[in-house]
Order: sequence, then C-alpha cells, then structure tokens
Amino acid sequence: MRPFVAPVSDAGRSALQQFATDVEYYLALTPRQLPSRYFYDALGSALFEAICQLPWYGITRAERDLLARRGQEILAHAEPVSTLVELGPGSGEKLATLIEAGRVPGRRLTVHLIDVSPAALGLASRTLAALDAPESIDVVTHQAAYEAGLEAVARRRGTGRMLTLFLGSNIGNFDPPGADAFLRNLRAALAAGDTLLVGTDLVKPEAQLMMAYDDPLGVTAAFNRNLLVRINRELGADFDIGEFHHRAVWNAPESRVEMHLVAGSRQHVRIPASSLDIVFDAGDTIWTESSYKYRPGEVVRMLERAGFRWVERWVDDVYGFALTLVEAV
Repeated sequence: MRPFVAPVSDAGRSALQQFATDVEYYLALTPRQLPSRYFYDALGSALFEAICQLPWYGITRAERDLLARRGQEILAHAEPVSTLVELGPGSGEKLATLIEAGRVPGRRLTVHLIDVSPAALGLASRTLAALDAPESIDVVTHQAAYEAGLEAVARRRGTGRMLTLFLGSNIGNFDPPGADAFLRNLRAALAAGDTLLVGTDLVKPEAQLMMAYDDPLGVTAAFNRNLLVRINRELGADFDIGEFHHRAVWNAPESRVEMHLVAGSRQHVRIPASSLDIVFDAGDTIWTESSYKYRPGEVVRMLERAGFRWVERWVDDVYGFALTLVEAV
C-alpha cells in the first residue's frame, strides 16, 4: 500500500475505533485504498494460510526450505541468541522450522510473537507448543502493530542477543520510502549486535507472479474480498460483496504486484461507523495491497540505509526467494 500521511493513531482508541478511522481516511483518498493490515481477521488469516498451500504461491515453501536447510547457520551467526522475535508469525511453522533446525541442547529461548491478529497469535503459539521440547521455549504474544510490539519486547528483554524475523516478503507491502522508514524504526528498537532476518520475494516472470496473486481456485480473490466482508460485519457497512471483483496486476516500472477490488456495477455504500456515504460506479477500484519484488542487491542497500550491516544471504534459485541476515550497527 502506498503510504500517505496517515491519521494519527490514538492509544486510547479501541481497535474497532481505529479500524473505523482508517477506513474513513483511506477510502477518501484518490485512488481509494484500504490498509492491507486489515486483511487478517480470523477468516482472512485462515484464507492466507490456504494461499500458502497453493501450488502457484511458492513464497512459503521456498522460505521454509531455506530455514530448514540453513537454520543452523542462521542461528550460529546470531549467537549468543537468547530471544527470538517474529513480526507477523502466521501459523508459526516457519519459526518452528528455524528453531528445530538450529536446536542446541540445553538452550532456552524466549520467543515473542507480534501480530494484530489474535487468531494468528493463537495458531502460532499452538504450533510452537507442539515442538519436541516445548519446555525450552517461553512464548510471549503481543497483539499489537509491529512498532508497538517491538517497544514492548525492548522493555522486557533479557541478556544475550536478539534475532528478529520479518519473513514472507512482508517488507514488500511497503513502498520504498515506507520500507526505509519502517526499517529505521525497527533498527531503533534493537541493540547494537542484534540481528534481523528478512525474507524477500525476488523479481520473476510476470506470468509466474500473476498465478501467485490471481490463482485458478480463487482463494486470493476470496482473501481480497473478505476485507469488505469484515467492513460490513464490524462497521455496519452494506457493500454488495458479489459486485466487487478481484484484480491483480504487475506494475513493472514500480516492481510491484498490486491487488485491487473492482466495482462490477454502480452502488451506493454506507459505512455508519466511519460516517461514510460513497457511490461507486462500475469499474471504480479500491487499492488493497502492493507487494514489491526485489533484486538481491536492492535488499542489501535498503537494509544498510536503515543502519544494518550485511552478514549473509541465502537464495532459493528455483522459486526466486531470498533470506538476508543483517546485524544492527
């Protein structure tokens, strides 16, 4: 999602009030937008987990394979690591893969999971509890935005180094200035010597990208349209879900896949909780997500600008995915 000057977040607001405020703000922009972070209610989280199983969406499989094969190396570079933090853990399977691959007998880890979705936090916690030696892991969950969650982690961290994971090419949901700002904020929450592991999807042929974001089973379309289902349910809106269609496009000059919802007919939408009254004509769109794709050198430069030093990189050449490990300096 392209960042504009967002409304100020008020810590005193409830999550529902913030949702209503954000919907009011972003739907008033030109072009109309919705923040992609609101995809992940319980149904949205389940649909995303289904997307990760699709044969056309290789990000999760490529990343998990790299973590399984290189996990011991990754954790060795981060030693003496005592704290793991994952931003947006999803099902927790990738973090569990890393822990299993780099297991050291007798080592205890404190694991912090940060996500706005309680469903994702619950699922990831259960995944970690099912590991062979769950007694060696203390899991702490933070239902919060990434920045707030990292602040909470910083207040209670112990001795040893911290390894933070930002996987799934989630950094690609920020445009370049937004990614730079986010990474600078992330660096500010870390101590010198802490490490960061970032997963990035690499540039690949357009046809391959389109199959990943507009799959033949329509799971990604359901994931996209569920955002309107959520607005109807939580904010009292009256979107006609069947009259909005999923569209994915590859924007080559900007090196990003964009997801949009397209109105199939004219409709008048009311969103009482956001004090909005909007008319959509046929063909009008709502921009719901951008997913930037990278070349390996671009990833390193982006991380160095934020105050990190390159340590190592591992690449899945079959699908085109990279894990990059950097150290806070």
